[in-house]
Amino acid sequence: MDMDIKNQGFTSIEQVTGQYFNRTPKNQAVSKEADFNSIFTDKVREVKFSKHASKRLLDRNITLTDEQLGRLEKGAMLSNEKGIRDSLVLMDEYAFIINTSNNTVITAMQKDVDGENIYTNIDGAVLV
Repeated sequence: MDMDIKNQGFTSIEQVTGQYFNRTPKNQAVSKEADFNSIFTDKVREVKFSKHASKRLLDRNITLTDEQLGRLEKGAMLSNEKGIRDSLVLMDEYAFIINTSNNTVITAMQKDVDGENIYTNIDGAVLV
């Protein structure tokens, strides 16, 4: 006697035991979500350099350390929190104009190189 058993939408015993005995604790799911959020926030917070700013860095032989990049990102974040759209961020001997809406450095320069320290089209400044 050959019995042909077909799955007719019934849940198997393996599926049932998996639902009840192999549960992921709720706090573990939350920690995965928190990890994603922190990674996402870190990526969003990273400043980008426009083509113009990248060229200025090369032309002016400006290289930034990781610590300086972190301070620049902090300046951009503080500017954004205060509602500044186009911010002047002064750090060490450098000056950066950052558009905070897209977290992009628009231009970079060394302070006091050509004697003129005039910054236009900004609506706030941050010293870091």
